[in-house]
Amino acid sequence: MENKARRSRSLTFRVLFLASLWAAVALVVIAVVISTLYRQSAEKSFRDLLRAQLYNVINSVSAGDNTRLAGTPQLGDLRFFQPQSGWYWIVEPIGGALEGEALTSSSLGTGSIPIPDTDSIPFDTRYERFYTTVDSFGNEVEVGETEVVLDDEGRTARFRVVGNRDVLEADINDFSGSLYLALAGFGVGSLLLNAAAILIGLKPLDRARKALEKIRAGESEQLDGDFPREILPLASEVNALIDSNRRIVERARMQVGNLAHSLKTPIAVLLNESRLIAAPQGDLVKTQAEAMQGQVQSYLNRARIAAQRESVLARTEALPVLERLVRVMRRLNAEIQFPLAVDPPGLVLAMEQQDVEETVGNLLENAARYARTAVAVRVTPAPADVRGNDDGRKGWIVIEVEDDGPGLEPDQIREAMKRGKRLDESKPGTGLGLSIVSEITSEYQGTFGLSRGAGGGLLARLVLPAVTKDVA
Repeated sequence: MENKARRSRSLTFRVLFLASLWAAVALVVIAVVISTLYRQSAEKSFRDLLRAQLYNVINSVSAGDNTRLAGTPQLGDLRFFQPQSGWYWIVEPIGGALEGEALTSSSLGTGSIPIPDTDSIPFDTRYERFYTTVDSFGNEVEVGETEVVLDDEGRTARFRVVGNRDVLEADINDFSGSLYLALAGFGVGSLLLNAAAILIGLKPLDRARKALEKIRAGESEQLDGDFPREILPLASEVNALIDSNRRIVERARMQVGNLAHSLKTPIAVLLNESRLIAAPQGDLVKTQAEAMQGQVQSYLNRARIAAQRESVLARTEALPVLERLVRVMRRLNAEIQFPLAVDPPGLVLAMEQQDVEETVGNLLENAARYARTAVAVRVTPAPADVRGNDDGRKGWIVIEVEDDGPGLEPDQIREAMKRGKRLDESKPGTGLGLSIVSEITSEYQGTFGLSRGAGGGLLARLVLPAVTKDVA
């Protein structure tokens, strides 16, 4: 289903599909129109042949002196002599002026032709009528009929010439078969040529797609390539947008740095002065200063992330960053093991490195406070049914940090997620770590949750955006 949806979003697939569909429909319509026109022409020619034979019979038959029909038509077609061939001629006397039996071709023998009345099939302005019927031998036949006054005495006869429609249908079927075969060959050739032309024509778009993949993978900083005139303005605008976005990010980082530097000294002074103030006032000032420091850092992070969140240049390889964090935690907590598993090792997060370090670092510090012997870190691609808060167009990575401590109950997890809330006042900290993790994850449209792990400890689970090469 996913592959089908991706194909439906492909411009090449759409153009090829529509071109192929149009060519197929056009060829079918052409085949039907040509077949219909040929059938009409063949039927007209068949009737013209019957009309010519009909008048040959008329010219060969007369009223004899004994008031009987006389004559032996010679139509030059052996089928009029072959029994049950479906090719006959018949001359019948009309009225009392002529006597005797009708004259018929030897091919009719004892057979007969059903004749419709003139009310259902009337004569035309030429006093002719043509109709289709089935003879007594089972042949579908076409009948040409007229009535002629043979002499001045008003003796009249009805003339009929009958032709087998199998000949007509065989001719039409042969033509249609040849036509369909020729159009099928032409259609296949046209589709192949159209496909080649479309693929060659859309090649510059494929080059642009690959250039975008390189930008997402961090291998390039702009769309490079020799693009045609129609695509060049788009490539130029994309490059201008990337350059503008880069300047915005750098300006935001500079402003964040300036603000952090301007607040660093006043907060440090408050923290230092709090040590000189006697308890409990000193402890209160220190706690509030630390909380203020954490909240300022949190909002600075949010401002910085908002400035660069949509940048295609934000990327961090997971394994090196997590290995560095784990090494630091091992030095600080020698009695605790920190097993790390990143599978596959080449996973890349669509985040700034310092944001990855801050989110995972806070989770590791929190887990180390309560772990007994181990804190496990697992990083894997997110399953198909797991995604963040966007519309499903991104790739995702799951990071899990699980300790073997006492864990938390559901109501305690809800309390722990509140800003500034500390469940254990005996442990150092400001109570801002988990809320900072939640805010950073939310800014990247990811998800963050806490639950009880398989071993009874606390399991922290992050779903964060991944860098993918598929930009189609």
